[in-house]
Amino acid sequence: MIRMMVANMLEELGHTVSAEAANLAQALALASSAEFDFAILDFSLGAETSVSVADALQVRNIPFAFASGYGSDGVPEKFLSRPRLRKPFQIDQLRTCITDLLNVP
Repeated sequence: MIRMMVANMLEELGHTVSAEAANLAQALALASSAEFDFAILDFSLGAETSVSVADALQVRNIPFAFASGYGSDGVPEKFLSRPRLRKPFQIDQLRTCITDLLNVP
């Protein structure tokens, strides 16, 4: 449900959702090969996190932000400077986050 909500918000902001992942394996595959301008990663994935996906995006220099209901809890130090969206977030917060990711005024 959250994934669909974020996709709808992105489209409402004028972005095209080029990919969505339903699990960590799909996210890793997309992070390693798909073409997109930025990514929003749900940090906590049940018993796992999206850190491996973040690592793959960082290698490709693709901007990303974490979405989390837990703030910075568990985020590795190397990613603490990355933008974070605290769930639940509003569309204006997503807009600001994307602007920060893309450095677009």
